[in-house]
This record gives sequence, C-alpha cells and structure tokens, in this order.
Amino acid sequence: MSSLTVSKSNNAVDIWFDDLKMFVRLDDGREIGLPIDWFPRLRDATDSQRKNWRFIGGGQGIHWEDIDEDILVEALL
Repeated sequence: MSSLTVSKSNNAVDIWFDDLKMFVRLDDGREIGLPIDWFPRLRDATDSQRKNWRFIGGGQGIHWEDIDEDILVEALL
C-alpha cells in the first residue's frame, strides 16, 4: 500500500472579511475562518483599516499598519 504525502504550508496568500469572520487562504489551498471577535483591534477597525494589510515574512504573518496589529498565521492554525 502506498502512502500519500500531504504538504502543508503556514503561508497566507489572501485575506478577506465578512461581518463576523476573518478568512485566510493558505498557499496549500486551505482556507480558515476565525471569529472577528477574537481580534478586538480588527473587530473595532473600519472596513478601510481592515483592507489596509500586507504580508510579512513572505506570508508567515499579516500586518495592519493603521491599527498596529500583527498576526502570525501559524498562531491561527
């Protein structure tokens, strides 16, 4: 019997929000959704502030300059 090797990554490639959650797409195709209430600065930010993000460390983290928030993708998993 052959074994299947699954390659998982902790690097983000996209981020988006709805009214209740933050969604993160990883470069291995996984998508995770987390309650926005877990991140008070993001919860209280305006839509414009939430959309003003950039990746740090090649997708290992996400930074929001306007609200001085940094999140490591590995911490979300």
